[in-house]
Amino acid sequence: MATIVLGSQWGDEGKGKITDLLSQNATLCARSAGGHNAGHTIVHNSVTYDFHILPSGLISPTCINLIGAGTVVHVPSFFKELASLEEKGLEGASKRVFISDRAHVCFDLHSVVDGLEEAKLGGRKVGTTGKGIGPCYSDKAARRGVRVGEIADEEVFERKLRNLESGYRNRFGELAYDVEDEINRFKEYRKLLQPYIIDQLPFMQKYKDDDRILVEGANALMLDLDHGTYPFVTSSSTGLGGAIQGLSLNPTKIKDIIGVVKAYTTRVGSGPFPSEQLNEYGEKLQVAGREFGVTTGRKRRCGWFDLVLCRYSLATNHYTALNLTKLDVLDDFDEIKVAIAYKLPDGTRVDGSYPADAKVLESLEVEYTTLPGWKSNTMGATKYEDLPENARKYVEFIEKGLDGVPVKWIGTGPAREHMIIR
Repeated sequence: MATIVLGSQWGDEGKGKITDLLSQNATLCARSAGGHNAGHTIVHNSVTYDFHILPSGLISPTCINLIGAGTVVHVPSFFKELASLEEKGLEGASKRVFISDRAHVCFDLHSVVDGLEEAKLGGRKVGTTGKGIGPCYSDKAARRGVRVGEIADEEVFERKLRNLESGYRNRFGELAYDVEDEINRFKEYRKLLQPYIIDQLPFMQKYKDDDRILVEGANALMLDLDHGTYPFVTSSSTGLGGAIQGLSLNPTKIKDIIGVVKAYTTRVGSGPFPSEQLNEYGEKLQVAGREFGVTTGRKRRCGWFDLVLCRYSLATNHYTALNLTKLDVLDDFDEIKVAIAYKLPDGTRVDGSYPADAKVLESLEVEYTTLPGWKSNTMGATKYEDLPENARKYVEFIEKGLDGVPVKWIGTGPAREHMIIR
């Protein structure tokens, strides 16, 4: 039986902490999609760990970790991140992580191309992390990508990488990239990677009767290639479907689908953001929440909690429970707004779906309800009854607005123990 943790907004909801908590009892923690564009921060024993391509389950000394077939893997980042974790005290982490041979290789070439593609878009940039994720998935979809399992075959690997480089050079002209340098680096990676690469299906079959499988989603539903605010999305399936597909999960063996929702809303990069606050409230959320991207360091755009967005996310991902994070960031607000409906340009009121057209999303009006703030400190609270009455009312308003799906976990600070379990 699998528990799946998914981001419900535009990412950066704080999925790392709930994954860390649940991984303490997990046998296996797996990433199903995305690459080193993801960023999860976990504070454990006063040490801060940043995860990108590696599953957060590595924090647990008994948890085995898998980078699944739906992911794209930047090999230098894999080794750099692994070394960083072990230097910070996660001994034996390198013995507990594996990569599917069907995952795709994200090259330095892809990162170079990512920047060129963004530059061509001019004022309509997607706002990517520049990590090469989009070009890598494009090559995968065009059936010219290189799989992790192909790294072992030197002749096939080098031929395919040279073909990729040649194709991009024909498209863009001169590239700030040396294909022979990357090929030479992989001569060493080829040997180092061997212990990590596995055939995913028999690997997963060993856990088919285990009820302690944990799937860690990267990014979030509103960045999903199919269901997000296209084209301002990532290039993978970040929702429930991607988790099942990327890991060959048995959908009848899913125990829980946990949606992680921030107590307000943030977004990194370009694209529509109906509840964004380009005023003192947005600035206050950004400062109080220390809203900077783990991967890029960019300031996150901030706004009020959006029930319309989260209802759509719930209808798409079918959450069975919610983890509400960063409630403490709202401690100093006199009043707090929640988006409850959209008014479209033609006058239609929408509260149960989410427009697909980015132009419509950028021109609609947002209807808010205003709730009283609690103006007191909730940082570090571990019991629900210890929260101020207005904080509890805020949690329950969100719960009711999301069809009564229970908020089982409430984050009240950055540390592992700053969590209310209801």
